[in-house]
Amino acid sequence: MTATSTPVRAAARPSAPASRVRVRKPGVRKKLELAFLLGPALLLFAGFVLVPIGIAAFYSLYEWNGFGPLDDFVGLDNYTEALSGSVFQGAIGHNLIIAGLSLVVQLPLSIGLAMLLNRKLRGRAVLRALVFAPYVLSEAITAVIWLLMLQPEGFVDQTLRAIGLGGLVQHWLADPGIVLYTLFAVITWKYIGFGIILLLAGLQGVPAELREAASLDGASAWQTTRHVVLPLLGPTIRIWVFLSVIGSLQLFDLVWIMTLGGPANSSATMATYLVDHGFKRYEFGFGSAVAVILFVICFVFALVYQRFALRRDTDGALTRMVD
Repeated sequence: MTATSTPVRAAARPSAPASRVRVRKPGVRKKLELAFLLGPALLLFAGFVLVPIGIAAFYSLYEWNGFGPLDDFVGLDNYTEALSGSVFQGAIGHNLIIAGLSLVVQLPLSIGLAMLLNRKLRGRAVLRALVFAPYVLSEAITAVIWLLMLQPEGFVDQTLRAIGLGGLVQHWLADPGIVLYTLFAVITWKYIGFGIILLLAGLQGVPAELREAASLDGASAWQTTRHVVLPLLGPTIRIWVFLSVIGSLQLFDLVWIMTLGGPANSSATMATYLVDHGFKRYEFGFGSAVAVILFVICFVFALVYQRFALRRDTDGALTRMVD
């Protein structure tokens, strides 16, 4: 007689219901890591950004010359005086003019030069270096160089006369009607290299296969640029617009060294107006109010631009990171 063995079945381990699955919260170690990594940056941000903003807002409520205690509380009078003053209103207009000219002139010029330098040209690396070189110079050096070149009978005047364009010679920095546009020409020379390099980086991300497919479908070079290249270059262009507008609103160095906001405040900006009243005239309370106004304008623009222009770009970037 043979013994028959009965199969033994392993008892299946019951799975926990989905409703009972618990997600573990970050432990103490993870919180310590976050505090260690983010703590120094947050402390620096608070110490060098938030605290100065709060101090400026506090000083702006007083009429104070920088010496002695804060005794003369004036409330919002400094803000009212600044916003109702014709000089400050003109300074805001000058900043907006520079920002508008940057979008109308610098943006198309940067895109065109970036596309040109993106092609396989002889000496392309040298051309890129020459275009980017002015951006490497400091604002002070750039301002001094152009201040000497734009003086009466300076390099610019002599060059125009040498090529038969003597009729175009002007008082570049002394004529209230053209001084702002002269400064914009210098600003363009200084900063266009940054825009070109930024757009060149964006062009590197445009797949060559899409251009080839468009050309095979019979699209011209202009149609390929308009319907393929520029839409894919949109995120880079929006970043450039944001940086350009913020830089235009905070423009100070070139204007202060070349014209001091003159003649007759015809080239004054919000930043030069702030320094003129806050430091040269020892009106620190009033200057603090102007600083707060400038901060609010830039902050509101950044929030609005982030909400309506950059939101889909950042959302897409976060989605790609998660995927």
